[in-house]
Amino acid sequence: MIRKILAISGKPGLYKLISRGNKSLIVETVDEQKKRIPAFGADRVVSLGDISIYTNDDSEVKLSAVFESIKQNYGDKPLDLSPKKASQDDIIAFFTKVLPNYDTDRVRVSDMRKVLSWYNILTADGITDFDDKEEEEAKESED
Repeated sequence: MIRKILAISGKPGLYKLISRGNKSLIVETVDEQKKRIPAFGADRVVSLGDISIYTNDDSEVKLSAVFESIKQNYGDKPLDLSPKKASQDDIIAFFTKVLPNYDTDRVRVSDMRKVLSWYNILTADGITDFDDKEEEEAKESED
């Protein structure tokens, strides 16, 4: 499920992939409006399934695993911690609880705020299945 959720650079919020058009993607906002728009080749579009967080042991943790950790620690409801209004220390303390071995040099507070914001958007829309193992297995069987 998380592979079909997209972030588009320069546009707020998250988008769900609906269809592929001619030289564009048709996406729908992940909110109550469900507005459909095209995303063109010039837009920097990235799937949440392709995003990883750097860790201290020179590896990376998939964003879906971070979302699962948040879900286990705080439940599958939007967080009380506001990504925009919370202090930098609160954000760092939250992220340390969720992913204790994140790389403090390469993961910025703005990245942490974005992860929290995305988690709130997804859970508010009822998307709480962050595990993408089935999608990885399907992808491997195609190869």
